[in-house]
Amino acid sequence: MGMWIGKNRKARVTYGFDEISLVPGTVTINPNEVDITFAIPRKSGESIQLNIPILASAMDGVVDVCFAKEMGLLGGLAVLNLEGIQTRYENPKEIFDAVLRSKREQVTSLLQKLYQEPVQEALVAKRIQQIKEAQVIAAVSSIPQNAELYGHIAAEAGADVFVIQSTVSTVRHISSEYKSLELASFCKKMSLPVIVGNAVSYNVTLEILECGVAGVLVGVGPGAACTSRGVLGLGVPQVTATVDCAAARDAFYKKSGSYVPIITDGGMRKGGDVCKALACGSDAVMVGSAFAKATEAPGRGYHWGMATPHANLPRGTRIHVGTTGSLKQILFGPAGVDDGSQNLVGAITTCMGNVGAASIRTFQETEIIIAPSIQTEGKLLQVVQNVGMGSQ
Repeated sequence: MGMWIGKNRKARVTYGFDEISLVPGTVTINPNEVDITFAIPRKSGESIQLNIPILASAMDGVVDVCFAKEMGLLGGLAVLNLEGIQTRYENPKEIFDAVLRSKREQVTSLLQKLYQEPVQEALVAKRIQQIKEAQVIAAVSSIPQNAELYGHIAAEAGADVFVIQSTVSTVRHISSEYKSLELASFCKKMSLPVIVGNAVSYNVTLEILECGVAGVLVGVGPGAACTSRGVLGLGVPQVTATVDCAAARDAFYKKSGSYVPIITDGGMRKGGDVCKALACGSDAVMVGSAFAKATEAPGRGYHWGMATPHANLPRGTRIHVGTTGSLKQILFGPAGVDDGSQNLVGAITTCMGNVGAASIRTFQETEIIIAPSIQTEGKLLQVVQNVGMGSQ
């Protein structure tokens, strides 16, 4: 498997969303009658049920308390970054004002300075409690090094889901400078479900699943505001990464009898990409830039990666995505733009209907073809006029 790239060295051929297409089914289903619910397993046996298989990324320009409440009321789940602006500053609006005013050549330095302010443990608990006021599921995230501290605080404050997120996640992390998180032990003592990311390979996903997690995030560097692929040279295109991680999930299910979902995280600009991620084997998707365009997003049309403020090696950038509509419109329509970035749920249900899939699990069995011309065939005028599938 693979191709020669030089003397004694082979490389695998991998695929991203723009290089594949889904084949219509021999049976079609009314889109209003398909099941797109998503479940996050709990230790108690009773899963957390979401009406839609979409999560909002733990990005400061995307999720704050108000956004998390609205996302929850609409049937999805927004993840709040416990090491971001919301937990470092009592009044985040002033900080956002400064970030949005900053010139392009100065914004990275400003973010690095702003994120040096220590996280306030009292604000961690307060933000979670504010989200819970709306009686919705509260999900929060931290990096592995701080998971023990913030996991305890999150559980005490009433959080429902805890996410451990880093550029690359493994079970076997080696360091002589600090204590590595013992994932299996952490998951065992946590009372709430733990989702871990990010991974892109079969073996790593399988090892993470064996630690008792409630989900695995898939993707290294595909996000619109992430620069890890350029800075570090790391990453696997999301189609291949999703298929490989889904294979690990299925192998773990066959071995243990426990079905633990995988969640494709990043790289999806429009509804068609979301549909492809699910058809490739994902149980849900995590989206950032599409939601940064919502009127409810705290970034007010701007978006930056989680590692943008890294003190030594920033791996993200601030981008302008604009504000195109409400969160409800982006999720459920009616779409007011022609580029597929709104009515994501409608895209999922319509695609499922057209391939004859009544559920997400069935959708994962959709026939997939390698079709690099699918984005350009017959679309010359759209490209020239920068509309529809040709819009940038």
